[in-house]
Amino acid sequence: MRVIAVINQKGGCGKTTVSINLASALAELGHRTLLVDMDPQSHCAVGLAVPEEQIEQSIYDVLISASRNEPIRLTEILWQISDKLELAPASIDLAAFEQQMADVTDRECALKNVLDGVGDEFDYVVVDCPPAVGLLTFSASRAATDAIVPVETGYFSLHGLSKQLETLKVLCGRCNHHINVRVLASMYDIRTKMAREILAELRSHFADKMFRTVVNFNTKLKEAASFGQPISEYDPASRGQADFRSLAEEIIASDANQQRRELVNSLAGRLETISAAADELRVSTRGEDIRPSSVEAPVEAANLPVKAVQTPQAEQPAPRGEDIRLGSVEAPVESTAKVNPNACLRQADVGAKLSDYYGVNQLNDAVAFVTLYPRAKSVQIAGDFNDWQPSKTNLEKVGDSGVWQTKLQLPAGRYRYRLVVDGQWQQDPYNKLTEANQFGGHNSVVEVK
Repeated sequence: MRVIAVINQKGGCGKTTVSINLASALAELGHRTLLVDMDPQSHCAVGLAVPEEQIEQSIYDVLISASRNEPIRLTEILWQISDKLELAPASIDLAAFEQQMADVTDRECALKNVLDGVGDEFDYVVVDCPPAVGLLTFSASRAATDAIVPVETGYFSLHGLSKQLETLKVLCGRCNHHINVRVLASMYDIRTKMAREILAELRSHFADKMFRTVVNFNTKLKEAASFGQPISEYDPASRGQADFRSLAEEIIASDANQQRRELVNSLAGRLETISAAADELRVSTRGEDIRPSSVEAPVEAANLPVKAVQTPQAEQPAPRGEDIRLGSVEAPVESTAKVNPNACLRQADVGAKLSDYYGVNQLNDAVAFVTLYPRAKSVQIAGDFNDWQPSKTNLEKVGDSGVWQTKLQLPAGRYRYRLVVDGQWQQDPYNKLTEANQFGGHNSVVEVK
């Protein structure tokens, strides 16, 4: 379970908008998602049309319940927003959280302890943090595996970004906890020179810490919030929906890339063992004696048992193109050697395993597409080569590994494509070559030579 804290001590940078619509986009892509509101203003409930007067218990009650020895399960206060999205609402009581927890040991771990109890029930947790540095923000950062810092492309937001990143560094240092921090350019208005210059400055200074996705200024996002809907419900065809879908896909891809790195590292750790086993097998086939009946003779070709057959030389077939002479007897080599399959992997198997971790690989006569979706029920591919009809090209699942693959015979050329995972269109997370499309997203690109 990944816990993503949306943090910025500056107000008005779109934290709640990012939190609501990112959580909704992750849910739309089929992931079980929990949105946790840690802001006493309770704007997540407002933005999702949850009536404030009907909220009997909030995340505040769950957080302090353990300290009162009257634990409340998180599932008791959740609101079902959609099939895959649930909300843990906030209340004004959170303003007193720091005072109520003043004498509690490990109070900064309050949210982490709560989320640890539902780790098997959700794939992603998005936490909307308050615009202040306090125990609420500290507790959120302690629970988080990732942090998103939304930055409005304006002068004052840029000025405060370095302070925010320094604050996160201090918070993580105090509890010896690592968080993957990334910057998200939000409320970007391409029409203004200032916004373009600030975006360029952000990319220059934080290139390795920035999302490729930019959330553009879009009035539909504000309209959606006023109607209590995420943008995916209010206007699925809007630019705002395309931006947040792209952001969700980028986050999911980074998760898949991390799994891929772990798998590759695991395989790399086995290569040394495989190599050693192969060397041992090679050594064992050299310089050993073979004893047919009472005749002893060294066999240099292989460590194989030999059966003596006394037949005329003219009628004796040559084993593998050559004779082995044992005194005056010519004997064919009968290959009955057995190799322990666990001692080493066949070269073909090693090659097959290595190929699993390549997104797109051009073979001699085909192009192999390999991807990793452990929880997917179907993976298809649509592109220039099949008239963008995913039903024409299905990827085949490899056992229970979560790996999906297919091979296509493609003439030389440049092809655009997208993956369709359980009906959801997305770019290939393992292919870095992309180009923007007319829908505000990105197509993956493969160049066949």
